[in-house]
Amino acid sequence: MPVELRKRKAPPPPPEPPAKRATATKKAAAPKKTAAAKVKDAVKETVTKVAEAATFTNGAAAASAEKPAVGDVITLDGFGGEIALQTGDSTTLAALAEKSKKGVVLFTYPKASTPGCTRQACMFRDEYTALATESGFDIYGLSTDSPKANTTFKEKQKLPYELLCDPGATLIGAIGLKKAPKGTTRGVFVLDKAGKVLAAQAGSPEGTVKVVREIVEGLNGEEKGENGEEKKGGNGEEEEVVVEEGKKDEERAEEKKEAAAAAAVVEEEKEEELEKKEEDEKKEEEKKE
Repeated sequence: MPVELRKRKAPPPPPEPPAKRATATKKAAAPKKTAAAKVKDAVKETVTKVAEAATFTNGAAAASAEKPAVGDVITLDGFGGEIALQTGDSTTLAALAEKSKKGVVLFTYPKASTPGCTRQACMFRDEYTALATESGFDIYGLSTDSPKANTTFKEKQKLPYELLCDPGATLIGAIGLKKAPKGTTRGVFVLDKAGKVLAAQAGSPEGTVKVVREIVEGLNGEEKGENGEEKKGGNGEEEEVVVEEGKKDEERAEEKKEAAAAAAVVEEEKEEELEKKEEDEKKEEEKKE
């Protein structure tokens, strides 16, 4: 019998491959910040804004702030902050003016016991009777020196007046005699008991004493006039001429003062350079010893 061949079943077709997923185009999501990190960022942002506002405010204040000028009447309460005597006792300009008879004289100096500052302090010492005792003004030296340095300075030079310590230069800056970044410009600042500014300028040791001398002599002259002494003048046109000439003299005197102040600043810079050189030489000698 013939063999019957059976047909094999065709194998099932292979399964279709799964469709490929579209490549993600979105960036991976950033990890979520913790609550602490969020607070830290918020604080940082606030600090930045405050700093920017402070910078703007301080800049505007610095641009608009002007040092007191002759003739201005300043509010003494809080003016210049708190300072100290060479004894270490705290005080303020308002307190000094209050206890004075007529007003306060502040002469500023860069550094105690240096040549120029010693000369300036001794000149005020030598004319103390006329400039303070007889005038009613209280004289004070003002610097950024420590109480110890100023005490040594006062005792060594036998100064009859107090020395003020202003390490933060708050008062020195307020009267317009601070030199950036940490220095002090030699000068003089005078105000009466009511806070009216009578002098505010830089100057040499001799120049600062001269300014105070002129103020005292001028006030003494006014008092004599009020008391009926040494009065001069005519009538009508003669009086007008005298007044006009007086105004011109005052204008010329003011111009001379401004020129002298400018020259004094130049002289002061030269003097400080010389003082620094002397200090450096002294240090070198001490090292050799």
